[in-house]
Amino acid sequence: MKTMTATEARRSFTALLDDAEQGDTVIVTRGGRRVASIGPTPAGNGEALLSFLNFANVDVDFAADVHAAREAVTAGIPAWPGTVSLK
Repeated sequence: MKTMTATEARRSFTALLDDAEQGDTVIVTRGGRRVASIGPTPAGNGEALLSFLNFANVDVDFAADVHAAREAVTAGIPAWPGTVSLK
């Protein structure tokens, strides 16, 4: 794990992102204090959320709200009063 100052991070931001892309984490400091951690983001395709929604004991009212929201989108109803549907 690397450490660099905020000034160094600003000056070499592209290299900082390259390090994160390669799996390294960089701690950014300001005035000698840690202020940020920049590193790789976890890759995900929504599988965990889908699993949760399929197997969680979801509140009936919440499920009805989600269903109503889906119906509003698929029915072409404007998402906000006064907006124009793009369909």
